[in-house]
Amino acid sequence: MSISAGHLVVRQLEAHGVQRVYSVPGESFLDVLDGLHDSPITTVVARHEGGAGFMALAEARLTGTPGIAMVTRGPGAANAMISVHTAWQDATALVLFVGLIPVADRGRDSFQEFSLDGWFGTTAKRVMVLDDEHRAAELVAEAMHAASSGRPGPVVVGLPEDVLVRLTGSAPGAPRPVPAPVPGAGTVDELVSRLAGAERPLIVAGGDGWGEDVDGRNAGTVLAAWAEAAQVPVAADWRAYDAVPHTSPAWAGYLGYYRSDALANRMAEADLLVFVGCGRSDVPSDGYTRGLEAGTVVVLPDPNAATHAGRIDQQIVATPASFTSALPAADAVRGARGPGWMQTLAAEQLKFATPAAENPATGVDLSVAFGLLEEKLPADRTITYGAGNATLWGHRYLTHAGPGSLVGPRNGAMGVSVPAAVAASLIHPDRVAVAVCGDGDFLMNGQELAVAVAHGAAPLVIVVDNGVFATIVQHQEKHYPGRPSGTSMVNPGFAALIEAFGGHGEDVHATADVAAAIDRALQAVTARKVPALLHLRTDPATMPPSTAAPEATA
Repeated sequence: MSISAGHLVVRQLEAHGVQRVYSVPGESFLDVLDGLHDSPITTVVARHEGGAGFMALAEARLTGTPGIAMVTRGPGAANAMISVHTAWQDATALVLFVGLIPVADRGRDSFQEFSLDGWFGTTAKRVMVLDDEHRAAELVAEAMHAASSGRPGPVVVGLPEDVLVRLTGSAPGAPRPVPAPVPGAGTVDELVSRLAGAERPLIVAGGDGWGEDVDGRNAGTVLAAWAEAAQVPVAADWRAYDAVPHTSPAWAGYLGYYRSDALANRMAEADLLVFVGCGRSDVPSDGYTRGLEAGTVVVLPDPNAATHAGRIDQQIVATPASFTSALPAADAVRGARGPGWMQTLAAEQLKFATPAAENPATGVDLSVAFGLLEEKLPADRTITYGAGNATLWGHRYLTHAGPGSLVGPRNGAMGVSVPAAVAASLIHPDRVAVAVCGDGDFLMNGQELAVAVAHGAAPLVIVVDNGVFATIVQHQEKHYPGRPSGTSMVNPGFAALIEAFGGHGEDVHATADVAAAIDRALQAVTARKVPALLHLRTDPATMPPSTAAPEATA
């Protein structure tokens, strides 16, 4: 039977088990939208292409399968670029479909014409265009495979509107398997020797893929249990805090912006660093200043180790799951090492993650507020972050029970928190999804709360409002003290805004009011199943309680 290329694109996505497509509709891919009409795939209509892209990013992080976004040509593609850059730097599998002008109109500066490869060629793993209707299924399968294999990342697929309506006798094909290289016996023996001889080893876990199954458990839980038995502490890369459960005695905290000073010092003291799923980039190494001299093992699915800088003594080509499935017996790598090193790091992390009142001059004490949030949230929750100083109390005080419970932009893109929380609530409707964002971050994609209401999703949004772009103000005070410029904001009443969407909102001015406000918000999202927002008013002078360099944001 004949089928249009646009409908075949949809059938191939179905063959890959795609559950949701995040889209802002455009006339350039009407035939794909028509194919979705009768499809079991849920079409989630976003209000901005950046929001659609960030929802797809969250889908990938939380499910382990490539997130799918669909946008139109020109302006639509431009708006979606931020999610492609985030997926590129974060090594997250994303497939962005972009409707294009008809083939015959190319090169004429026609309406919304642009160069797909020129825009995305340096920021995506692959850029492909469907010029042959008979290859529609093949191209989709190739895009899904490219996004997932090796170092995961974004793939962009152009869909000319005239090609989409052409008929073909082609049929959907089976998904291409994604190879997972397994370390050989010699490689494992070398790792055993290095770990057994180390007095102060430290594992740094990061990237995606920790939720994959290893002998009935996820890879992160397997690694944590093994590390505890081997007496090796495990730290997490920036915004990969859910790689291993925080209840593990091996949990040592996170590296990156506003990390524990104690952990940063321990990283500098380590005599062996084992990076799994991530590399030594500028963020976890404090600008390439810590951990540069230690013996280094890098475990990545990318043979080029593109995310790693500096010394490598052993490179293992593996995914987090294939690496953990090949781990040697813990006894073999313990050597003469006692539990002291691991226990010291765990104790320091516990101290760092225990809230202490800061007593700001005005507004809500964020240490107390996030301590209460940690206490009152159910263990089974998903935390999503935007960028900027406002998120850092969440990083410090909110814990994770395991993989697939965090979405945050490792590239520092603002505007991720709300659309990611909306997607998280759709993916796991019985799990509380919490967006943590600043006032600037919220207003970049807060409109996606309309999507939550439309689909019955019920995220909880925490907006930290100090009336400034606080991260940039902190940089200004360091380099241009006493000369604030271009960083102040005038904000709306965020509680009233979410009520206009049909949700529950509260304006919180005092620390004493936080506990009851959290209770009412949780009742709204769990019992009434409506979105909720807590507008936390804070002192503009409040800065995160740590001394590490602040995050640079978009």
